[in-house]
Amino acid sequence: MKGLKGVIGRVRSWRRGWHERSKLQRIDLYTRITLCSITWFFAVSWGLLPLGTALGEGPVAISLAGAFLVANVAQSVLSNRDLTAAFAHYRGGEPFPRGRLRLPAAIQVAMTGLLVGLAAVGGVKEQGLALLVLDLPVAFAIPYVLLIPVRRFLLHSAAYAAVVVALLAAVGVPGRLLFAAAVSLLVVSLLVLVSARPSVWSLTAMWQAEEARDMQARLAVAEERLRFGRDMHDVLGRNLSVIALKSELAVELAQRGNPAAVDQMVEVQRIARASQQEVRDVVRGYREADLPTELMGARGVLEAAGISVSVEGADGPAGIGAPAAVQAALGWVVREAATNVLRHGDPRHCRIRLARTRDAVVLEVENDGAGPAGSLGGDGSGTGGGSGLAGLRERLAALGGTLDAGGAGDDLFRVTATVPLTPARAEPGGRPCLSPSPDAPSALPEER
Repeated sequence: MKGLKGVIGRVRSWRRGWHERSKLQRIDLYTRITLCSITWFFAVSWGLLPLGTALGEGPVAISLAGAFLVANVAQSVLSNRDLTAAFAHYRGGEPFPRGRLRLPAAIQVAMTGLLVGLAAVGGVKEQGLALLVLDLPVAFAIPYVLLIPVRRFLLHSAAYAAVVVALLAAVGVPGRLLFAAAVSLLVVSLLVLVSARPSVWSLTAMWQAEEARDMQARLAVAEERLRFGRDMHDVLGRNLSVIALKSELAVELAQRGNPAAVDQMVEVQRIARASQQEVRDVVRGYREADLPTELMGARGVLEAAGISVSVEGADGPAGIGAPAAVQAALGWVVREAATNVLRHGDPRHCRIRLARTRDAVVLEVENDGAGPAGSLGGDGSGTGGGSGLAGLRERLAALGGTLDAGGAGDDLFRVTATVPLTPARAEPGGRPCLSPSPDAPSALPEER
């Protein structure tokens, strides 16, 4: 029972780890597993089955067959071990340590000698020899093809095929089998070439595109910071220069006993207050979120990430006629929800819906691919991945609104923000509440 529970736990852990990976990370893992599996597929099928005929050919044939099997397994293990370093070498990362090729090369030489020995003592029949020749270079060639240029790999493969054919001819293998062996070696080398290099090349291109998108996002943030810095410089630079000049003038007038110094200091005070207000306006404009802009931005970012997006109600009364404060608050919800869709889970579709109830505007952001724990963690609190949802709840609470986040069914996650249309007033405890105005005219036509 304990063993079964352990197996189930490992399966769940593996499934959880798979869902936590991004699409590109899944493709990367799938490519690596596929190339490793090819090695073992050849070793278990074409490298093992023909050795059964050696059991009836005497102890020498059995010993050669067993040694070939052991060498084949060892070569497959080394191939899987070296594949990660070969990936990194091909993608321009750390160079592959050439010393790691010595043992695989020695095993490859040993496997070639054992195959020739089996052919010499009659340990394999005609069909079995052809299968062993097909399996012979696979394990060594899969990582090796990623380490050298294509032309050099083809030249090395042709030279190796010539050596193998010559050795087989030296032990008396018939000519038709020699021709078949030469063709088999060249074909399997081409098979490894077209299987490994294009897969790793496309994977490298996707990783480079991902890195370019990350760099573009960082550049956009840096550009926005520069813009904000320029705005602050434009607002404060001139006013601070005027304040400095007028302060110097006021000092000189005060030293002379001129009452005009008071007027100059009053002017300095006025300019300072005006500058303070201008700074507040700049910061307010920088931090406020515009709902239509955020909806367009969320659609563009999500679609660029390969996620289909549907937006409902943005052009209706719920999106256009809502007060500015309500639109700004909902814009922040859209921004945070779109960010979380990108950062969590593996979504394929995201639905954004704006609707109008009797006295409030409701925004829903729903995505699939949330996984077993949901996009933001099982409770939807946001505490596990940051303070985004907590900040949104505080922002909406200032308007009397609420925010709910959590699972909405199998593989779905939903964020629902409700913001009242009536103005909020503060209770004695300082908490916002809705002003009782049931008979007040509605700011928006009611949705039917």
